[in-house]
Amino acid sequence: MSESEFLYRLQPTRPAMLTDGLTAEEREAVAEHLAYLQRLAAAGVVLLFGRTQTTDASTFGIVIYRAASLDEARQVMAHDPAVRAGVMRADVFPFRVAGVGAGLSGPA
Repeated sequence: MSESEFLYRLQPTRPAMLTDGLTAEEREAVAEHLAYLQRLAAAGVVLLFGRTQTTDASTFGIVIYRAASLDEARQVMAHDPAVRAGVMRADVFPFRVAGVGAGLSGPA
């Protein structure tokens, strides 16, 4: 099975969650979202995930990951708890990692 790389971009469906705070439902969905991505990263599916540090309408997050097909890539995105809960909307794109810097690491 040959795998390709994909990227899904996430944006909050309620941008005010970034400035006014999360509702209880949003907090739960975001916690499940992070746990989902961490599990996929530990399994070698997700290569990188993160978000911009802006709090306006331009804010977005990305997930770069591997899947066998575009259909499988869409399933990974669709199963993201934040997407399923409607807290974030997402779009998937075929992607190719062209290089990785030696200093790439997780949160400080």
